[in-house]
Order: sequence, then structure tokens, then C-alpha cells
Amino acid sequence: MTAPVRVLVCDDQALIRMGFTTIIDAQPDMEVVGECADGRAAVDLTARVRPDVVVMDVRMPVLDGIEATRLLAGAGVADPVKVLVVTTFNLDEYVYEALRAGASGFLLKDAPPAQLLHGIRTVATGAALLAPEVTRQLVGRYAVRIRPADDATGDPALTPRELEVLRLIANGLSNAEIAATLVISQETVKTYVSRILTKLGLRDRVQAVVYAYRQGLVT
Repeated sequence: MTAPVRVLVCDDQALIRMGFTTIIDAQPDMEVVGECADGRAAVDLTARVRPDVVVMDVRMPVLDGIEATRLLAGAGVADPVKVLVVTTFNLDEYVYEALRAGASGFLLKDAPPAQLLHGIRTVATGAALLAPEVTRQLVGRYAVRIRPADDATGDPALTPRELEVLRLIANGLSNAEIAATLVISQETVKTYVSRILTKLGLRDRVQAVVYAYRQGLVT
């Protein structure tokens, strides 16, 4: 039997923690191994219980979810933990920073339980949770706030076709949509995505989106 996905729930609202915990613990392939109410506690508790996935709120006392995510999954962390950030529509501006901090994905707090469970399972496998429609709504809407890096010149290691695929990823297109746009197979798209991630040293599609915006490849 496959071991259940071990989840830590971090949210400063007790009712939300209780709701998430109840939903997650009801699944045969998941178990909640801890819960806490602020980012600092999440970092400390993670070190003790080593969950597979941390479900992280953004706005919390003591240490917010973005900084906690950076400490758990950011660049330079020796043994990063997968973090699924939850947010609300009035916190859209924090999504980009959460992804830059190392989050493997994000969900809206008012998402139905099935989406929360799907998100946890997706992140636990090492994949990124970046639904195309949410990318368009959140990342795209706040693109004007995302300033390109000072040395943003694209990456000469990428071929013109790979740059084209990267731009489409950053615009929120799924593999199927990219395949239709470029009139190529989905398997070919997957190959391009894999090459892009490898060449740029990126972990997943989430980081690819952040990279594209930082490099000014998307306007």
C-alpha cells in the first residue's frame, strides 16, 4: 500500500483550519500531521513532522505565508518542502510573490473541496498546480506590477520555438492549448516544456511563469 500524503495545515482562522483538516483526514490517501496558526509555527512544526505538503495561508501573524514559504521551499533551502498556497481574490497581488518564494502552486480559498484535494495530490507528486484559467485571472491581471529584472534579455540558450512555448506557458495555456496554437502534438509540447525547465534550471511550470515575467518575455 502507498503511504498516505502527510499534510500540514497552516491558517490563522480556526474555522478554516478545522474545515481543511476535516476534508483532508476524510481521504484514505491523506492524513493531517499537524496544524498551526502562523508562518513561524509552520516552519518550526515542519522541521519536526516533515509533511509531504504544507497548505499555507498568506496573511498571518508573526510570519506571513510568503516568508514562511521562502524558508520552507525557497532558493537555497537544502531540503525543500512542497507548499500549496491558498489565497482569496482580494489577495491576488500576493500570488506572484508566493510563487517566487518557492510555492508549488496556489488555490483560491473558496475553491470546492475537490479542488483542494486535487491540489494537494498534484503538489505531492512533484507537479505544479497552475490551472490555466487561474493563471490568466491572477498572474495576468497583475503583470503590470511584475517588473522585469534589470538584466532581462531572455535566455540565449533557448531556441526561438522554446521561447515561443515559454511565452504561451506564461500566458496560462495548457499543453493541449499550446499544441493547438502551434499545430503540434501534446507529446511534442511536453518535450519542449521539459527542455525549457532543464535549460533554465527551473523546477516546474510555476517557476517558468515567474521566470518569463521577470525576463520581460510576457507583456
